[in-house]
Amino acid sequence: MPRPPTTEQLIDIAGSFGLHLEGEELSSFHALVAATLKSHERLDELWEPSLPVRYPRTGGRRPEPGENPLNAWYQLCSIRGAPGESLSGRRVAVKDNVCVAGVPMMNGTSVLEGYTPEFDAPVVERVLAAGGEVAGKAVCEHLCFSGGSHTSDTGPVLNPNDHTRSAGGSSSGSAALVAAGEVEMAIGGDQGGSITIPAAWCGVCGLKPTYGLVPYTGIFPIEHTLDHTGPIAATVYDVALLLEATAGEDGLDPRQSGVRVGEYVRDLEGGVQDLKIGVLREGFGWPGLSERDVEESVWEAARALGSFGAEVEEVSVPMHRDGIHIWNGIAVEGSTETVMRSNALGTNHKGHYATSLLDAFARGRLTRADDLAETVKLTMLAGEHLRRSYHGRYYAKAQNLARRLNAAYDEVLERLDLLLLPTVPIKATLLPGEGASREESIERALEMMVNNAPFAVTGHPAMTVPCGVSDGLPVGMMLVGRPWEESTVLRAARAFERART
Repeated sequence: MPRPPTTEQLIDIAGSFGLHLEGEELSSFHALVAATLKSHERLDELWEPSLPVRYPRTGGRRPEPGENPLNAWYQLCSIRGAPGESLSGRRVAVKDNVCVAGVPMMNGTSVLEGYTPEFDAPVVERVLAAGGEVAGKAVCEHLCFSGGSHTSDTGPVLNPNDHTRSAGGSSSGSAALVAAGEVEMAIGGDQGGSITIPAAWCGVCGLKPTYGLVPYTGIFPIEHTLDHTGPIAATVYDVALLLEATAGEDGLDPRQSGVRVGEYVRDLEGGVQDLKIGVLREGFGWPGLSERDVEESVWEAARALGSFGAEVEEVSVPMHRDGIHIWNGIAVEGSTETVMRSNALGTNHKGHYATSLLDAFARGRLTRADDLAETVKLTMLAGEHLRRSYHGRYYAKAQNLARRLNAAYDEVLERLDLLLLPTVPIKATLLPGEGASREESIERALEMMVNNAPFAVTGHPAMTVPCGVSDGLPVGMMLVGRPWEESTVLRAARAFERART
């Protein structure tokens, strides 16, 4: 039952809003607040609906060291879905920010360690309904606040191609496990490149779907207007298969509106002869960041698509270079509000609220704030400063500018079917050493996001497909399509993949 505030607590609360209560006014409001909380006492007596758990399981276990050479598994389990369906025989890793009933969830942070969800997120339920086997929870970065793979409290996830290098983040374990062949496919999450970055650096395929195509219900968020979840797999076919199994509205996720689901597997083999593809000039040549061998591999891939019959030309969207700044304006304040001030669930939306997750995270956050990752602390400090000093102005302006950014891409996509650019302008970086400075650790976590973050803002579908290897490290090409036109993105990726194999 909620306890009424003490007089001292009420004075402090009033002060935080610029109110000055004393004397009779203070006594009056103290009694009125206590009376208001009577409804909340009744709420504690009412039954709260939960999400279903339809498939038997025995819980999870931490892997033994010999079972986890890449440090990519957080929990191992075996939850088998319905037999004879489209994903039958496929082992699926689930990013550890996604709730799986009976399997401990950490979301990369000791702050949440010990929490076990009592329900399956709809995306998990759909994997099982399609016959997939949930093989375990894949390590993800600390609260998913990193594009590198060095921030999880279980230790860094190692790149399967070179164990001294980053696997990318924040879906680090998901991509690494697919690349290592331990699972056929994985669920990832993306707020600024967290599917496409690790997939590119590990050398597999990853698709950030159109905003809202796959339900985010039951998944730990970062910022409601940026949250995406989607498939990672070794092949384009398996990406399409997993997307088809998981796409569509669930009636619970406020991010979903007017969702249009395609027949992604059926449409895979159409080739590229009728497609117009624009190579995005601003996706190349990032000062102090872009690597020549990466750009050459992506240009070679573009020319290859032209040789397969696509019409390929160079195009310019100057505002792409401001996408990272618009993303920062939304992500810094928005995630501080959602994750830190609202304990990961937020307010002002309808849908399912995972109250057990909220309670567990709030307890950990409030008692162990010093254990948060450096990237989280930086975001929290900057976001709270912006809120207190500028009262949400920069978040609001960034959201308004997001419409301009969206329109800039849509303008060129009116006459083109796809945009093409490097997924990440650089190859996988070395993992920061044990004595790395805070500045270096944060730089390795955030530097690579420049081409990915803009499409988290606009919600366009963006897919990475391997297009080359340099110095033993994979290079990814990113294809970006119109909203809800994942079939076109997948078709082009499949044509390129088939020609290379």
